[in-house]
Amino acid sequence: MRKMTVDDKLGLDLFHTDEEYSHIKVDLTCTDMDEINKLLLACPAECYKYIDGKLSFSHLGCLECGTCRVLSHGRIVQEWHHPQSGTGVSFRQG
Repeated sequence: MRKMTVDDKLGLDLFHTDEEYSHIKVDLTCTDMDEINKLLLACPAECYKYIDGKLSFSHLGCLECGTCRVLSHGRIVQEWHHPQSGTGVSFRQG
């Protein structure tokens, strides 16, 4: 049995996302690599990426766990709210 990738696992969940409204406000200008690495390593959905020396973020695959909010202490993640009613993740398997 092959090991499932993050994308394979996320493919089992159902996402109702609002592409216009992000429930997480992120400071993408941050250059503190210690803070950036916390988010890169901790986000189970890999919403945070570090590409060509810059932090990028996409809320579209967010699992709404709040890990980034807790780890960031307002440094990179400036605001975190649950998605608006009718949007967000629906877990389909344990």
